[in-house]
Amino acid sequence: MYHIPYFKANNHQEVLAFMQANPFVTLCGVDANGFPVATHVPVLIIIEDEKITISGHLMRKQDHANAFEINKNVLVIFSAPSAFVSANWYTQKNMGSTWNYQTVHAKGQLEIKDQAHLFNVLTELSLHFEKDVDAPTQVKNLSPEYMEQNMKAIYSFDIVVQDLQHVFKLSQNRDEASQANIQSQLEKGDAACKYMAAAMQKK
Repeated sequence: MYHIPYFKANNHQEVLAFMQANPFVTLCGVDANGFPVATHVPVLIIIEDEKITISGHLMRKQDHANAFEINKNVLVIFSAPSAFVSANWYTQKNMGSTWNYQTVHAKGQLEIKDQAHLFNVLTELSLHFEKDVDAPTQVKNLSPEYMEQNMKAIYSFDIVVQDLQHVFKLSQNRDEASQANIQSQLEKGDAACKYMAAAMQKK
């Protein structure tokens, strides 16, 4: 991740809000042979004062799950839809095209937790994403036998964030006329382009 001052959020709360809004993450680590591993999981983000904890669960006996047991240092990547930006949309010519995107990188150590923690994470994940607190798929409405059987195959984790970096690249380095035209052009595009146009509008 590169660091350029004008591709940054206005404040820390904006970064936290982006993480909360994009909880399906890429979780990366390194295995025993030094090769990178990654998986994609939904997570919960718990914020207590200055402490940020990322919680989730993984299926056991997978390459990435085995790697995290050996090397606890991990990188969590939060991302959102991105969009191509044509240099034809700039007021200044003879420049290259680019790509606008937003991403947050959180580093920390993955700590494997006990069964009580796992049950709580599954309960909280279901409550958070199902929305309907009385849905039959809520943990409280699943049979103990089903829960016990499936919990054997997974483990839960906490990652206390030790380093948090981000890039919110939204054409901040272009002049106002170019920014307005980029946003207008993106609004004509697909869902990802429209998402990026809205992100530029907020910025």
